[in-house]
Amino acid sequence: MILPIYIYGQSVLRKPTEEIDKDYEGLKQLIADMYETLRSSEGVGLAAPQVGLPIRIAVIDLDVVSDESPEFKGYFKTLINPYIEESAGETVTYEEGCLSFPGIHEKINRPDRVRVTWYDEDFGFHDEWFEGFPARVVQHELDHLDGKCFIERMSPLRRQMNKSRLNSLAAGKVKCDYKFKAVRK
Repeated sequence: MILPIYIYGQSVLRKPTEEIDKDYEGLKQLIADMYETLRSSEGVGLAAPQVGLPIRIAVIDLDVVSDESPEFKGYFKTLINPYIEESAGETVTYEEGCLSFPGIHEKINRPDRVRVTWYDEDFGFHDEWFEGFPARVVQHELDHLDGKCFIERMSPLRRQMNKSRLNSLAAGKVKCDYKFKAVRK
């Protein structure tokens, strides 16, 4: 089932999430729904707060960019209770967007490598370094799980330049090609 994506202005996007355990009711279906939602919106990552749930789950599907980057063919990750343990490498600037901020794209600085611990959908434990584009996507989604949005990583000038678009989103004035849930004022 395709879930509505929560748009900027929804309070769940600003709250840190809580860990879950393997007995979380409906976990397998939720993960399947998150992947279906992600594919239908043509995004590369989706965190549970973006579908209204304050829990520590994110899904990543880089297959959508595999035509331009064949190394990402079949690249899927389900991250349950993930945490960044350390970062390394240089800080890289790259343009990011977010399904919760339709129409806004900005250059964001992030470390090029991160070590992440998490559980997969079968609650198998993982401890892995992510590098390059996957590292960026993981960091973006884990920010959501910590109640942070990518606009907080914009320079103050760029945030000010986007203020009217952000205000429009927060007021429920949204145009996008996927199912969404905006604040109605």
